[in-house]
Amino acid sequence: MADRLRVAVVFGGRSEEHEVSRTSAAAVIRALDPRRYEVVPLAITRAGRWLAPKESAALLPAACPDVVTPAEGGVLQRLTGRGAGIDVVLPLVHGPFGEDGTLQGFLELADVPYVGSGVLASAVGMDKAVAKRLFAAHGLPQVESVLIARRDLDAAPRRAAERAEAAVGLPCFVKPSSLGSSVGVTKVKRREELLPALQLAARYDRKLLVERAVDAREVECGVLGNDDPEVSQVGEIFYDNEFYDYDAKYTEGKMKLVVPAALRQDQTEQVRRCAREAFLALDAAGMARIDFFVDRQDGRVYLNEVNTIPGFTSTSVYSRLWEASGVPYGDLLDRLIQLALERHAERSRPS
Repeated sequence: MADRLRVAVVFGGRSEEHEVSRTSAAAVIRALDPRRYEVVPLAITRAGRWLAPKESAALLPAACPDVVTPAEGGVLQRLTGRGAGIDVVLPLVHGPFGEDGTLQGFLELADVPYVGSGVLASAVGMDKAVAKRLFAAHGLPQVESVLIARRDLDAAPRRAAERAEAAVGLPCFVKPSSLGSSVGVTKVKRREELLPALQLAARYDRKLLVERAVDAREVECGVLGNDDPEVSQVGEIFYDNEFYDYDAKYTEGKMKLVVPAALRQDQTEQVRRCAREAFLALDAAGMARIDFFVDRQDGRVYLNEVNTIPGFTSTSVYSRLWEASGVPYGDLLDRLIQLALERHAERSRPS
Protein backbone atom coordinates (compact mmCIF):
# COMPACT_ATOMS: atom_id res chain seq x y z
CA MET A 1 0.00 0.00 0.00
CA ALA A 2 2.82 2.33 -0.95
CA ASP A 3 0.46 4.70 -2.69
CA ARG A 4 -1.32 5.66 0.52
CA LEU A 5 -1.26 9.32 1.52
CA ARG A 6 0.59 10.08 4.72
CA VAL A 7 -1.61 12.38 6.82
CA ALA A 8 -0.29 14.22 9.86
CA VAL A 9 -3.08 14.89 12.35
CA VAL A 10 -2.06 17.83 14.56
CA PHE A 11 -3.98 18.21 17.82
CA GLY A 12 -3.87 19.52 21.38
CA GLY A 13 -2.48 23.03 21.71
CA ARG A 14 -2.18 25.80 24.26
CA SER A 15 -5.76 27.06 24.32
CA GLU A 16 -8.63 26.28 26.65
CA GLU A 17 -9.97 23.98 23.92
CA HIS A 18 -7.14 21.46 24.28
CA GLU A 19 -9.40 18.57 25.32
CA VAL A 20 -11.91 19.29 22.54
CA SER A 21 -9.03 19.05 20.08
CA ARG A 22 -7.89 15.68 21.41
CA THR A 23 -11.42 14.33 21.07
CA SER A 24 -11.65 15.57 17.47
CA ALA A 25 -8.28 14.02 16.60
CA ALA A 26 -9.19 10.62 18.02
CA ALA A 27 -12.42 10.53 16.03
CA VAL A 28 -10.68 11.54 12.80
CA ILE A 29 -7.89 8.99 13.19
CA ARG A 30 -10.43 6.22 13.77
CA ALA A 31 -12.38 7.26 10.67
CA LEU A 32 -9.52 7.66 8.16
CA ASP A 33 -9.53 4.67 5.82
CA PRO A 34 -6.29 2.71 6.47
CA ARG A 35 -6.36 1.47 2.87
CA ARG A 36 -5.95 5.07 1.68
CA TYR A 37 -4.08 6.83 4.47
CA GLU A 38 -1.15 6.39 6.83
CA VAL A 39 -1.70 8.50 9.93
CA VAL A 40 1.02 10.37 11.81
CA PRO A 41 -0.24 11.91 15.07
CA LEU A 42 1.49 15.11 16.17
CA ALA A 43 0.38 16.48 19.54
CA ILE A 44 1.06 19.93 20.96
CA THR A 45 1.10 20.09 24.74
CA ARG A 46 -0.65 22.72 26.85
CA ALA A 47 2.77 24.33 27.25
CA GLY A 48 3.20 24.54 23.47
CA ARG A 49 5.73 21.71 23.07
CA TRP A 50 5.43 19.51 19.98
CA LEU A 51 5.60 15.80 20.73
CA ALA A 52 7.06 13.04 18.60
CA PRO A 53 4.55 10.64 17.01
CA LYS A 54 5.06 7.90 19.64
CA GLU A 55 4.44 10.37 22.46
CA SER A 56 1.51 11.84 20.57
CA ALA A 57 -0.10 8.45 20.04
CA ALA A 58 0.04 7.84 23.79
CA LEU A 59 -2.36 10.79 24.27
CA LEU A 60 -5.01 9.16 22.08
CA PRO A 61 -7.59 6.63 23.29
CA ALA A 62 -6.57 2.98 23.10
CA ALA A 63 -9.36 2.43 20.58
CA CYS A 64 -7.41 4.40 17.96
CA PRO A 65 -5.67 2.23 15.36
CA ASP A 66 -1.92 1.78 15.29
CA VAL A 67 -0.24 4.81 13.82
CA VAL A 68 2.77 5.27 11.61
CA THR A 69 5.93 6.38 13.38
CA PRO A 70 8.16 8.23 10.95
CA ALA A 71 11.91 8.66 11.27
CA GLU A 72 13.06 10.70 14.22
CA GLY A 73 13.86 14.36 13.74
CA GLY A 74 12.44 17.78 14.38
CA VAL A 75 8.84 18.68 13.68
CA LEU A 76 9.76 20.79 10.68
CA GLN A 77 11.76 17.89 9.26
CA ARG A 78 8.80 15.56 9.66
CA LEU A 79 6.44 17.99 7.98
CA THR A 80 8.65 19.02 5.07
CA GLY A 81 9.48 15.49 4.02
CA ARG A 82 13.08 15.24 5.17
CA GLY A 83 11.79 12.82 7.79
CA ALA A 84 8.34 11.40 7.19
CA GLY A 85 7.36 12.62 3.76
CA ILE A 86 4.07 14.09 4.99
CA ASP A 87 1.59 14.49 2.11
CA VAL A 88 -1.03 16.57 3.90
CA VAL A 89 -1.67 17.97 7.39
CA LEU A 90 -5.04 17.86 9.09
CA PRO A 91 -4.89 20.58 11.79
CA LEU A 92 -7.40 20.03 14.57
CA VAL A 93 -6.04 22.53 17.08
CA HIS A 94 -8.97 24.69 18.19
CA GLY A 95 -8.70 28.23 19.49
CA PRO A 96 -5.61 30.47 19.76
CA PHE A 97 -2.27 29.10 18.51
CA GLY A 98 -4.03 26.68 16.19
CA GLU A 99 -7.16 28.11 14.63
CA ASP A 100 -5.93 31.70 14.47
CA GLY A 101 -3.44 31.54 11.60
CA THR A 102 -0.32 30.80 13.64
CA LEU A 103 -0.26 27.08 12.84
CA GLN A 104 -1.33 27.81 9.26
CA GLY A 105 1.61 30.19 8.86
CA PHE A 106 3.99 27.51 10.07
CA LEU A 107 2.56 25.05 7.54
CA GLU A 108 2.87 27.65 4.77
CA LEU A 109 6.54 28.08 5.62
CA ALA A 110 6.95 24.31 5.52
CA ASP A 111 5.22 24.31 2.10
CA VAL A 112 3.01 21.37 3.02
CA PRO A 113 -0.68 21.01 2.03
CA TYR A 114 -3.09 21.35 4.94
CA VAL A 115 -6.82 21.09 5.45
CA GLY A 116 -8.80 24.25 6.04
CA SER A 117 -8.40 27.98 5.75
CA GLY A 118 -5.16 29.86 5.24
CA VAL A 119 -3.47 32.41 7.46
CA LEU A 120 -5.72 35.38 6.69
CA ALA A 121 -9.10 33.66 6.99
CA SER A 122 -8.00 31.77 10.10
CA ALA A 123 -6.76 34.91 11.84
CA VAL A 124 -9.80 37.01 10.99
CA GLY A 125 -12.25 34.20 11.73
CA MET A 126 -10.72 33.71 15.18
CA ASP A 127 -10.96 37.41 16.06
CA LYS A 128 -14.70 38.02 16.35
CA ALA A 129 -14.33 41.80 16.52
CA VAL A 130 -12.32 42.01 13.28
CA ALA A 131 -14.61 39.48 11.57
CA LYS A 132 -17.65 41.59 12.49
CA ARG A 133 -16.16 44.61 10.71
CA LEU A 134 -15.45 42.53 7.63
CA PHE A 135 -18.96 41.06 7.56
CA ALA A 136 -20.49 44.51 8.07
CA ALA A 137 -18.58 45.74 5.00
CA HIS A 138 -20.26 42.94 3.04
CA GLY A 139 -23.72 43.90 4.31
CA LEU A 140 -24.25 40.74 6.34
CA PRO A 141 -26.78 41.17 9.18
CA GLN A 142 -25.37 41.09 12.74
CA VAL A 143 -26.55 42.06 16.21
CA GLU A 144 -25.29 45.32 17.71
CA SER A 145 -21.98 45.05 19.54
CA VAL A 146 -19.21 47.11 21.11
CA LEU A 147 -15.54 46.35 21.68
CA ILE A 148 -13.95 47.02 25.09
CA ALA A 149 -10.16 46.96 25.45
CA ARG A 150 -8.80 45.20 28.52
CA ARG A 151 -6.51 48.20 29.00
CA ASP A 152 -9.54 50.49 29.30
CA LEU A 153 -11.25 48.04 31.63
CA ASP A 154 -8.20 47.97 33.89
CA ALA A 155 -7.87 51.77 33.88
CA ALA A 156 -11.52 52.62 34.53
CA PRO A 157 -13.65 49.51 35.21
CA ARG A 158 -16.98 51.18 35.87
CA ARG A 159 -16.64 53.55 32.93
CA ALA A 160 -15.97 50.57 30.64
CA ALA A 161 -19.06 48.78 31.94
CA GLU A 162 -21.18 51.90 31.50
CA ARG A 163 -19.96 52.30 27.92
CA ALA A 164 -20.85 48.69 27.13
CA GLU A 165 -24.35 49.04 28.58
CA ALA A 166 -24.95 52.32 26.76
CA ALA A 167 -23.94 50.75 23.43
CA VAL A 168 -25.95 47.51 23.47
CA GLY A 169 -28.23 47.61 26.51
CA LEU A 170 -29.26 44.67 28.70
CA PRO A 171 -29.45 41.72 28.47
CA CYS A 172 -26.17 41.21 26.65
CA PHE A 173 -23.40 38.69 26.09
CA VAL A 174 -19.82 39.37 27.08
CA LYS A 175 -17.10 37.24 25.50
CA PRO A 176 -13.39 37.19 24.68
CA SER A 177 -12.91 38.35 21.11
CA SER A 178 -10.54 35.51 20.19
CA LEU A 179 -11.65 32.28 21.80
CA GLY A 180 -14.17 29.54 21.05
CA SER A 181 -16.37 26.89 22.65
CA SER A 182 -18.07 29.61 24.76
CA VAL A 183 -15.07 29.76 27.10
CA GLY A 184 -15.17 32.99 29.12
CA VAL A 185 -18.67 33.89 27.87
CA THR A 186 -21.32 35.31 30.22
CA LYS A 187 -24.95 36.21 29.64
CA VAL A 188 -25.58 39.42 31.58
CA LYS A 189 -29.12 40.26 32.68
CA ARG A 190 -28.53 42.82 35.41
CA ARG A 191 -26.25 45.86 35.57
CA GLU A 192 -24.30 44.54 38.55
CA GLU A 193 -23.33 41.43 36.55
CA LEU A 194 -21.69 43.37 33.73
CA LEU A 195 -18.39 44.32 35.34
CA PRO A 196 -17.64 40.79 36.66
CA ALA A 197 -18.47 39.42 33.19
CA LEU A 198 -16.00 41.82 31.56
CA GLN A 199 -13.35 40.88 34.11
CA LEU A 200 -13.91 37.18 33.42
CA ALA A 201 -13.55 37.66 29.66
CA ALA A 202 -10.41 39.75 30.27
CA ARG A 203 -8.73 36.69 31.77
CA TYR A 204 -8.68 35.18 28.27
CA ASP A 205 -8.16 38.08 25.88
CA ARG A 206 -7.11 41.72 25.59
CA LYS A 207 -10.22 42.49 23.51
CA LEU A 208 -13.70 41.99 24.93
CA LEU A 209 -16.80 41.83 22.77
CA VAL A 210 -20.18 42.85 24.18
CA GLU A 211 -23.24 41.96 22.08
CA ARG A 212 -26.93 42.66 22.45
CA ALA A 213 -28.72 39.49 23.55
CA VAL A 214 -31.44 38.42 21.16
CA ASP A 215 -34.30 36.09 22.11
CA ALA A 216 -33.31 33.79 19.31
CA ARG A 217 -33.25 30.30 17.92
CA GLU A 218 -29.71 29.12 17.19
CA VAL A 219 -29.15 27.58 13.76
CA GLU A 220 -26.00 26.46 12.01
CA CYS A 221 -24.85 25.19 8.66
CA GLY A 222 -21.65 23.77 7.25
CA VAL A 223 -19.67 25.01 4.28
CA LEU A 224 -17.41 22.72 2.27
CA GLY A 225 -15.13 23.72 -0.60
CA ASN A 226 -12.62 26.27 -1.78
CA ASP A 227 -13.50 28.94 -4.34
CA ASP A 228 -16.96 27.49 -5.16
CA PRO A 229 -18.14 26.10 -1.80
CA GLU A 230 -21.22 24.03 -1.07
CA VAL A 231 -23.53 24.69 1.87
CA SER A 232 -25.16 21.97 3.96
CA GLN A 233 -28.70 21.82 5.19
CA VAL A 234 -29.49 24.10 8.11
CA GLY A 235 -29.69 22.56 11.57
CA GLU A 236 -31.19 23.97 14.77
CA ILE A 237 -29.58 23.63 18.20
CA PHE A 238 -31.76 22.89 21.26
CA TYR A 239 -30.50 22.97 24.85
CA ASP A 240 -31.82 23.53 28.38
CA ASN A 241 -28.99 25.71 29.69
CA GLU A 242 -29.27 29.47 29.99
CA PHE A 243 -27.37 29.74 26.71
CA TYR A 244 -25.33 27.50 24.43
CA ASP A 245 -22.35 27.35 26.77
CA TYR A 246 -19.40 24.96 27.08
CA ASP A 247 -21.40 22.53 29.22
CA ALA A 248 -24.26 22.40 26.72
CA LYS A 249 -21.86 21.91 23.82
CA TYR A 250 -19.70 19.14 25.24
CA THR A 251 -21.71 17.28 27.88
CA GLU A 252 -23.43 14.28 26.34
CA GLY A 253 -27.19 14.70 26.19
CA LYS A 254 -27.17 18.46 26.89
CA MET A 255 -27.61 19.47 23.25
CA LYS A 256 -29.97 18.28 20.53
CA LEU A 257 -29.46 19.00 16.84
CA VAL A 258 -32.43 18.87 14.47
CA VAL A 259 -31.76 18.79 10.73
CA PRO A 260 -33.35 20.31 8.78
CA ALA A 261 -34.32 23.23 10.98
CA ALA A 262 -38.02 24.08 10.98
CA LEU A 263 -37.61 27.49 9.40
CA ARG A 264 -39.63 29.26 6.75
CA GLN A 265 -38.25 28.70 3.28
CA ASP A 266 -37.11 32.32 2.98
CA GLN A 267 -35.27 32.08 6.31
CA THR A 268 -33.54 28.85 5.27
CA GLU A 269 -32.51 30.40 1.98
CA GLN A 270 -31.17 33.50 3.73
CA VAL A 271 -29.15 31.46 6.23
CA ARG A 272 -27.57 29.35 3.50
CA ARG A 273 -26.90 32.38 1.29
CA CYS A 274 -25.32 34.33 4.14
CA ALA A 275 -23.22 31.32 5.12
CA ARG A 276 -21.73 31.11 1.65
CA GLU A 277 -21.20 34.88 1.49
CA ALA A 278 -19.47 34.91 4.88
CA PHE A 279 -17.20 32.02 3.86
CA LEU A 280 -16.20 33.82 0.66
CA ALA A 281 -15.85 37.21 2.38
CA LEU A 282 -13.40 35.62 4.79
CA ASP A 283 -11.57 33.91 1.90
CA ALA A 284 -12.01 30.68 3.84
CA ALA A 285 -11.12 27.28 2.42
CA GLY A 286 -11.95 23.65 3.03
CA MET A 287 -14.43 23.81 5.85
CA ALA A 288 -16.28 26.11 8.18
CA ARG A 289 -19.31 25.97 10.43
CA ILE A 290 -21.37 29.16 10.28
CA ASP A 291 -23.59 30.03 13.24
CA PHE A 292 -26.71 32.21 13.12
CA PHE A 293 -29.44 33.63 15.33
CA VAL A 294 -33.07 33.75 14.21
CA ASP A 295 -35.07 36.25 16.27
CA ARG A 296 -38.13 34.56 17.79
CA GLN A 297 -40.13 37.79 17.69
CA ASP A 298 -39.68 39.10 14.16
CA GLY A 299 -37.93 36.22 12.39
CA ARG A 300 -34.86 38.26 11.44
CA VAL A 301 -31.67 36.34 10.70
CA TYR A 302 -28.33 37.45 12.20
CA LEU A 303 -24.89 36.07 11.42
CA ASN A 304 -23.20 35.10 14.69
CA GLU A 305 -19.75 33.74 13.81
CA VAL A 306 -17.63 31.57 11.54
CA ASN A 307 -15.66 28.62 12.91
CA THR A 308 -12.83 27.66 10.57
CA ILE A 309 -11.88 24.52 12.57
CA PRO A 310 -15.15 23.28 14.04
CA GLY A 311 -15.38 20.35 16.42
CA PHE A 312 -14.79 17.29 14.30
CA THR A 313 -16.01 14.10 15.92
CA SER A 314 -18.57 12.00 14.07
CA THR A 315 -21.24 13.45 16.39
CA SER A 316 -20.10 17.09 16.13
CA VAL A 317 -22.51 19.54 14.55
CA TYR A 318 -20.42 20.09 11.42
CA SER A 319 -20.15 16.41 10.52
CA ARG A 320 -23.80 15.74 11.41
CA LEU A 321 -24.93 18.58 9.16
CA TRP A 322 -23.05 17.02 6.25
CA GLU A 323 -24.26 13.53 7.15
CA ALA A 324 -27.82 14.85 6.86
CA SER A 325 -26.85 16.48 3.56
CA GLY A 326 -25.66 13.20 2.05
CA VAL A 327 -21.94 13.27 2.89
CA PRO A 328 -20.98 10.59 5.46
CA TYR A 329 -18.15 11.25 7.94
CA GLY A 330 -15.50 9.21 6.12
CA ASP A 331 -16.38 10.78 2.78
CA LEU A 332 -16.25 14.22 4.36
CA LEU A 333 -12.67 13.59 5.47
CA ASP A 334 -11.76 12.34 1.99
CA ARG A 335 -13.16 15.49 0.41
CA LEU A 336 -11.39 17.79 2.85
CA ILE A 337 -8.04 16.13 2.16
CA GLN A 338 -8.62 16.41 -1.59
CA LEU A 339 -9.56 20.08 -1.22
CA ALA A 340 -6.34 20.69 0.71
CA LEU A 341 -4.26 19.10 -2.07
CA GLU A 342 -6.12 21.09 -4.74
CA ARG A 343 -5.65 24.37 -2.88
CA HIS A 344 -1.95 23.76 -2.36
CA ALA A 345 -1.50 22.93 -6.05
CA GLU A 346 -3.37 26.11 -7.03
CA ARG A 347 -1.28 28.28 -4.71
CA SER A 348 1.92 26.66 -6.00
CA ARG A 349 1.02 27.11 -9.66
CA PRO A 350 3.69 29.07 -11.57
CA SER A 351 2.62 32.59 -12.54
